[in-house]
Amino acid sequence: MTNITEVEKRMIALRGQQVIIDADVAELYGVETKRVNEAVANNPEKFPKGYILEVSETEKQELVENFDRFNRQKHSTSNPKAFTEKGLYMLATILKSPKAVETTIAIVEAYAKLRELTRVMS
Repeated sequence: MTNITEVEKRMIALRGQQVIIDADVAELYGVETKRVNEAVANNPEKFPKGYILEVSETEKQELVENFDRFNRQKHSTSNPKAFTEKGLYMLATILKSPKAVETTIAIVEAYAKLRELTRVMS
């Protein structure tokens, strides 16, 4: 079962936004990263600019240096994608399974909690 804490642990700040990297999204949804990226490629109209950030080579190196879970990216020839909150919501309209529904609910709750914390701190 995917819970809010699992989602929160995977959220990272990138270019001033809280995002989740495609490999982490795939793990949360219980699918291969390639399946997440296929869903995006097959539905480009659902992911306008700003819904997914293409991670630069420099950003990828920072991820590898700062997060052990991204070590597998170290020698990858492709850079990961970073899903913004909007991108994750759109992905949820494509991935349909009991696990996907459960994960999407946890993602919605995690982002709502983040917004609430941001309001309280302001």
